[in-house]
Amino acid sequence: MNEFERINTFFNAHYPKRDDVILGIGDDAAICRIDARQQLVVSVDTLVAGVHFPEETPVFAIGYKALAVNLSDLAAMGATPAWMTLALTCPHHDPKWWAEFTQGLASLAEQAQVSLIGGDTTRGTLTITIQIMGTVPAGCGLRRSGAQVGDGIYVTGTLGDAGLGLAIVQNRHVVSEEKYRNYLISRLFYPNPRWQAGQLLLDIASSAVDISDGLAADLGHILTASDVGASLQLENLPLSLPLRQSVELSEAYRLALSAGDDYELCFTVPEALSPLLPNLLPPTLRCTRIGTIETEKGLRCFDAQGKLFTLNQTGYQHFGHSSSE
Repeated sequence: MNEFERINTFFNAHYPKRDDVILGIGDDAAICRIDARQQLVVSVDTLVAGVHFPEETPVFAIGYKALAVNLSDLAAMGATPAWMTLALTCPHHDPKWWAEFTQGLASLAEQAQVSLIGGDTTRGTLTITIQIMGTVPAGCGLRRSGAQVGDGIYVTGTLGDAGLGLAIVQNRHVVSEEKYRNYLISRLFYPNPRWQAGQLLLDIASSAVDISDGLAADLGHILTASDVGASLQLENLPLSLPLRQSVELSEAYRLALSAGDDYELCFTVPEALSPLLPNLLPPTLRCTRIGTIETEKGLRCFDAQGKLFTLNQTGYQHFGHSSSE
């Protein structure tokens, strides 16, 4: 099977067809229609086997997560996802592997109505690069800058689950309760990108970021871009029951603050607008206030007794030991 046969077999027929795709897969480039009232939002992420996902990851989950991490970037901008391109480097041609990868990728693409409009395939170490594109009303996109002193700091979902799931998969931690173990691993393999929530936050959030490298590191990006500081209350961190039951509370806090791979949203909301949040987001989406934007630079985390919590590592970083930058 040559490259073009492979593309037709595994990619051409498995993704949503959008009216705004004038020319998709099959030419040198794609052509899409952009409404004059919209701005284009573009992001790209690369996943490398053994770096971004364990070798034990199911193939379906690799395809799913490759798109999920990109959708999470668009969610942080409040963008509506539309199109993606895929560059896939694979060490072998195994039709079963390709079919499972496509099924995982296409399953999430269908949910988000993202059309695959082009890409490339080649042989080598398993590496998946997806460029995702979406739209946002002109001048309305969320940014990391914009947080103001007094704003509340919020997060969606629960934090730390994926970090513990990774430790389980890598045999660094044992969770005896099967239902808890399965839940934590599923949070690692199948993150839930919050693109719908991002769109709903466009008129209320002053800043936003997706939590990919750890809450402390990613919130730090907001603080730097907005030239502010913040304090967090550890007892307010949203921790799932499986996480609480599987590690000591101090370790749960550490995972929530620094483990990464959550792909939830962290965002700030002016105090005057915070009463609108409960009716703005769907009741099925957990949303928790965890702290406040302050004048003093830096991030401070306090326990229930008001004692400062020391975090030695703020998050994941490719070329170092922390994500302080």
